[in-house]
Amino acid sequence: MATILRGKKERAASKSGVTGFIARNYRHFNSLALKNAAAAYKAHIENRGKMFLAMGGAMSTAEIGLTLAEMIRKGKIHAISCTGANLEEDLFNLVANRDYVMVPNYRDLTPLEELGLLKRKLNRVTDTCIPEAVMGKVEGVIAARWEKAQRNGERKFPHEFFCEALLEGDFKCAYQIDPADSWLLAAAEKKIPLFVPGWEDSTVGNIFAAKCAEKKLLPSTIKNGIEYMVELAGWYEKTAASPGAGVGFFQIGGGISGDFAICAVPLLFYDLKKDVKLWSYFCQISDSVTSYGSYSGAIPNEKITWRKLGVDSPKFVIESDATIVAPLIFSYVLGR
Repeated sequence: MATILRGKKERAASKSGVTGFIARNYRHFNSLALKNAAAAYKAHIENRGKMFLAMGGAMSTAEIGLTLAEMIRKGKIHAISCTGANLEEDLFNLVANRDYVMVPNYRDLTPLEELGLLKRKLNRVTDTCIPEAVMGKVEGVIAARWEKAQRNGERKFPHEFFCEALLEGDFKCAYQIDPADSWLLAAAEKKIPLFVPGWEDSTVGNIFAAKCAEKKLLPSTIKNGIEYMVELAGWYEKTAASPGAGVGFFQIGGGISGDFAICAVPLLFYDLKKDVKLWSYFCQISDSVTSYGSYSGAIPNEKITWRKLGVDSPKFVIESDATIVAPLIFSYVLGR
């Protein structure tokens, strides 16, 4: 477990900015876990380690790209597993941010007020309403790419259609935020590997499934989750074998984006009989307290029994709001 020194060394490390604020004030409980996790993350990268991000929740709608995009560009994130919602919602935000409707008093909404939002064709994600119109805007571009791929006998992963559309400028005239704040665009430009397990439960995934039900598209046009897992296992084996501190695992939330990705190591060891390094760092930001049977509420030591983490792997759990914690850790790692 990383230990953060206090006193003269701590004050000398940084006297201003986010890093200095964290070093000075974050001394106990979840704040100390945040500081230790951030320091260990930074040390991991400085020791030539790679970092894998697993991202659940509604982080794209929460505009995590404001710090995550820079983390990707600066080589602090080397691969990402995310939900289909996070994949598409970064693109939605890029092309329709000014059309979003904020509902800061969302806790007070009555069922009838929620119905009113539906009638206005607004889909609520906590305090943010995404207009249905943006989904149609994205559908038109992405569906044309699906159709072209099928005509050409090509098969691609879900994220590849999004990344190719961004890199080829399909949405450029529609940008409503600074494109530097889109993590998906940054990932496409840096060509880091993306993995989107369970993509079909997203809005755009549902659209693709509907077109398959209507016999307009073939399911085989989209590469599936098994193919994602094979790609992930190959990436991990190669990356973990390269010089340096190994591959760390930084998890936001719980669910499929984390469980899918972390299983690459036991797959390689047990099923493919490969002698690979374990994940060499682990941090999870979660609003799930330690619980009975839930993956999100499992403590990191449980992962030792599944050959995902080792006894000496640095392990951190920060029980807090990821929209507060992740930007702080990313800013610390970026030296802000």
